[in-house]
Amino acid sequence: MQSRVKSIISSHIQDHLSVYTFIVVLFLMGIIFGAIIVNSLSLSQKQDLYLYLTRFFGQVSEGEFASSGDMLSQSFMHYMKYIGLMWLLGLTIIGLPIILVMLFLKGIVVGFTVGFLVNQMSWPGFMLSFVSVLPQNVLSVPAFIIVGTASVTFSLKVMRQLFVKQRTEPILPQFFRYSLLVVTVGLILGLASVFEAYISPLLIKAVVGSIF
Repeated sequence: MQSRVKSIISSHIQDHLSVYTFIVVLFLMGIIFGAIIVNSLSLSQKQDLYLYLTRFFGQVSEGEFASSGDMLSQSFMHYMKYIGLMWLLGLTIIGLPIILVMLFLKGIVVGFTVGFLVNQMSWPGFMLSFVSVLPQNVLSVPAFIIVGTASVTFSLKVMRQLFVKQRTEPILPQFFRYSLLVVTVGLILGLASVFEAYISPLLIKAVVGSIF
């Protein structure tokens, strides 16, 4: 069973390697662009953001977190809405560029968050970004890339069948496989939500306590 799963995953990656490569590069460009945006902020904008962060970290050091249950439900709903929208856009032709924009923006958010913390706080900022951004993104970023690739691929298949009249396989089985993949990734994102709700707050509190 394990070897069969590995074979399916390996075959999937090989079949869609070009799309995966494009989306990974797009996401990395978003991270770089997000880091560049930090340097383009004015001094007053940086000061306002840093003031907000110090207030937040002050609340964290005093244990004023939202409840883990609320954070879990909010995080999971956010993830589900995100991949649900990508799944829906993958069913259409006009949704293809929007999927790419969503992945690019996701990269910008990650790049901006890490870039701003490091820019303002140097090494402590790197440590904070490491514990606040990395744990859930280790799972969520690959999950978004997988769903994005599947959505783009399915949208291209729909486009070929509509305009090129290329029917190598009925669309319905492909739709079921596409939907099953998105549901499976949703389960992985549930685990990312657990990290974000229960583990990241503890790590952030430990690092903040050593800084402030």
